[in-house]
Amino acid sequence: MAIVYLGIGSNIGDATKNCESAVQKIKFTPNIQIIKSSSFYKTKHVGGPAQEDYINGVIKIKTDLSPESCLVSFKALEKEMGRIPAPRNYPRVIDIDILFYDDIIFNNENLVIPHPLAHERLFILKGLNEIEPYFVHPVIKKTISKLYAEALVTKL
Repeated sequence: MAIVYLGIGSNIGDATKNCESAVQKIKFTPNIQIIKSSSFYKTKHVGGPAQEDYINGVIKIKTDLSPESCLVSFKALEKEMGRIPAPRNYPRVIDIDILFYDDIIFNNENLVIPHPLAHERLFILKGLNEIEPYFVHPVIKKTISKLYAEALVTKL
């Protein structure tokens, strides 16, 4: 079974409730077991038009689904929760991103693993650092705690 890290975020409506609901829906998704969940954090939006702050968190799951099957499953869950297609960095009722899938490096037209911005985004690193600080980024070859410390310095 693969270990997968997911980023979860929302900034439309009751964003905390949306994130909690997404975690519950993932919990009851066949072939997925939640291992750990970070706290949810209020964060400023990154890019796009002016918008409400986000609520973000990270969960660690175990699954026998392939990366592509995970993507299909999470996109269906987003749609079920009311997410509509919108330009990149626009407000969303829910966003579920595959951050890491074991230590694989995967790239096709629909999915890039590791998430290409995971090592730069403080809101991702904060949640990852809470639940798995010693996980090593498979491309950058640094621990999450090291990447988080570096991001804290550069974001000040």
